[in-house]
Amino acid sequence: MKNQKNFHRINEDIRYPQIRITGENVQSKVCSVSEAMKIAETMGVDVVEINSTSNPPVCKLIRYDKFLYEEKRKAKEADKKNREQRMDVKEIRFGPNTDTHDFEFKLKHAIKFLEDRDKVKAVIKFTGREITHKEHGEKLLLEFALRLEEYGIVEMMPKLEGKRMYLTIKPKK
Repeated sequence: MKNQKNFHRINEDIRYPQIRITGENVQSKVCSVSEAMKIAETMGVDVVEINSTSNPPVCKLIRYDKFLYEEKRKAKEADKKNREQRMDVKEIRFGPNTDTHDFEFKLKHAIKFLEDRDKVKAVIKFTGREITHKEHGEKLLLEFALRLEEYGIVEMMPKLEGKRMYLTIKPKK
């Protein structure tokens, strides 16, 4: 029953004289592999090596296909959590008087970032006396958010901090 893709030793492939068995409806105890095989056979399950580093090695009495399914599900769940943590924040900078061509160019980059599952932080930096016309920056950011509506969700509305106004957009699921 040895498969090239098996990462666990099962049944006859276990090479230890004594093992500790665990599992559902089984009292944890130390026994020989042959004794564990007899118990597993009566239950209709496999002996699967779980931890070979402990002394004696731990083996679980479980159906091997069910065990592989559980392992795959746990790995998928861990990968999902890891993917959520990997989300980068890409910053796109504007001036309050950014022209339409530059706006479109930066919009294309933002779309690409959102499609790559990254957050986009649009920042408008006011220089000199431009801060007196904050409404131009806010209007530009709201237009930016409106144009990205089908690719992402506004996580944070335009906010002014010092001479910088920013807006954060996260990708849609």
